[in-house]
Amino acid sequence: MLARREYSRLELGRKLAPFAENPEDIPGLLDDFERRGWLSERRVVDQVLASRRRRFGAQRIAHELREKGISDAAIAGAQTQLKESEVETAREVWMKKFGVVPATARDKARQMRFLQGRGFSLDTIRRLLRDIED
Repeated sequence: MLARREYSRLELGRKLAPFAENPEDIPGLLDDFERRGWLSERRVVDQVLASRRRRFGAQRIAHELREKGISDAAIAGAQTQLKESEVETAREVWMKKFGVVPATARDKARQMRFLQGRGFSLDTIRRLLRDIED
């Protein structure tokens, strides 16, 4: 499984559970994987950032990392990286989906909802739409 992609400790534990004769052996096995360098929280975070940062905002990526069982410290570090380029990412996503300044309040609300669904903060969305309208 680890040859295909990086897994968090929680994910790999869940994947291995059906195959274990004794579920209490899994934490020891995962500790051994970490010692050998086969399992790394940092690599999981890097992989998620690399694959998601061009399509999603910091909030959605942080939520995905929490679901994978990544520590809060690692998530905070990832959010710091994401916040630096969040407006540019939101602009790219907006251009790809819409590319036209909203003509009505209804269009603007629809665009805002779309970007919020992608995990961008409301401040980022407002800044983006204000810049686009100017």
